[in-house]
Amino acid sequence: MVELNINGRSHKLDVEPETPLLWVLRDVVGLTGTKYGCGVAQCGSCSVHINGEVMRSCVLPASFAAGKRVVTIEGLSRDGSHPVQKAWAQHDVPQCGYCQSGQIMAAAALLRKKPKPTDADIEEAMTNICRCGTYQRIRAAIHTAAGSRKDGGSVIHIVDAAVPSSSVAAADNRDNAGA
Repeated sequence: MVELNINGRSHKLDVEPETPLLWVLRDVVGLTGTKYGCGVAQCGSCSVHINGEVMRSCVLPASFAAGKRVVTIEGLSRDGSHPVQKAWAQHDVPQCGYCQSGQIMAAAALLRKKPKPTDADIEEAMTNICRCGTYQRIRAAIHTAAGSRKDGGSVIHIVDAAVPSSSVAAADNRDNAGA
């Protein structure tokens, strides 16, 4: 028997203490927003908050979370109104979407620690893997959620500041000439 506080609700669960928290969340409690990705804490799809810290639930025994506050993607906000969730939608971050609950949880934890993160802060904190490669949109969404507005539009329209705008316009014209 393990007692867990998940998303503000107390749960007395008849599970083995060493059962991975991920499986308790998904299979016992029915919170399926937290995803299984790799099972070895590398990809981050299983990220949840435990006492405010982002942790990978696939390798944590349920007993580790006993007496602590566990927050899953479902508990971040009931209606998708968390600033990170809003920014994710604004920037069309998800492609396949599988890793996004873990990415959002990691981003929310980052912003709680560093409300105005730099690109370097984001790169250091966001270690989750996105197989679709939406890292530029993830970074833009984090800046938007932080209110720093370093969003730069979609990945396609991000321009290197070192390239003169006339060169970019010429490249755009070449790209559109055959369309």
